[in-house]
Amino acid sequence: MTAGANVNDIETVLLLGGRSEIGLEIAVRLAPGRNIVLAARRSGELSEQEQMLRNAGAVGVSTVEFDADAVDTHGDLLGAVVAEHGRISVAVLAFGILGDQARAETDATHAVAVVHTDYVAQISILTHLAEIMRRQGTGKIVVFSSVAGVRVRRANYVYGSAKAGLEGFASGLGDALHGSGVQLMLVRPGFVIGKMTEGMSPARCRALRRRSPTRRTGTELRGDACVGSANSAAGVLRHAASASDDLAPDAAMTAHPVVIVGIGADGWDGLSESAK
Repeated sequence: MTAGANVNDIETVLLLGGRSEIGLEIAVRLAPGRNIVLAARRSGELSEQEQMLRNAGAVGVSTVEFDADAVDTHGDLLGAVVAEHGRISVAVLAFGILGDQARAETDATHAVAVVHTDYVAQISILTHLAEIMRRQGTGKIVVFSSVAGVRVRRANYVYGSAKAGLEGFASGLGDALHGSGVQLMLVRPGFVIGKMTEGMSPARCRALRRRSPTRRTGTELRGDACVGSANSAAGVLRHAASASDDLAPDAAMTAHPVVIVGIGADGWDGLSESAK
């Protein structure tokens, strides 16, 4: 941290899922001049990620132990982050599991574990974050849905159903935050190439236009190309999740697969798509 700087003068970005490839790419782009807090299991083993963010210009990088499935610890965790680092400017929820679909079809315990991490734990964190940021009167939350949740399919219906539920919850929460000064961004990526999807073959997706179920999100349009890397997708999200006041989508960022639906934001009711 810069000498003489006041903790309240430095914006804090909280990455929940400190090893997430796409989450880290977003954090790298938000790092210059900001304090980054990485929350993950085995938080003492994040030295590589810490150095990556320092190299990107973060004025401070901290780690905190975070078990997404231990929902009873979420409130205390977020409270401790605020107590140590001041208000949370941007929170990125980048934790989750894909699970084993074949196993989940016959193993109810595994099916429930996937839904618990990808839906129940997300609801817990979102509810705590929303309350904290309401009290702050400001803040931005980035939530990851997936094209798998737009239409739940046979091939991954356990994971897809969790994402569908999360999208519904986030949409409603975004509406509830309207007027509070808190902004919620719902991101619906296509197939992202990374460790989580290693060995999987991406499906091509058809152009899709549909009316969003929420009043303010409007119509979305997704292009045919739905495959890309965490690095390239994160470039778009940096633009949208930036702590700057100007969150209007870049005119050049169109006709590509990352659909960003802005909801619950005062004066921010846009959507954009960008290349991966």
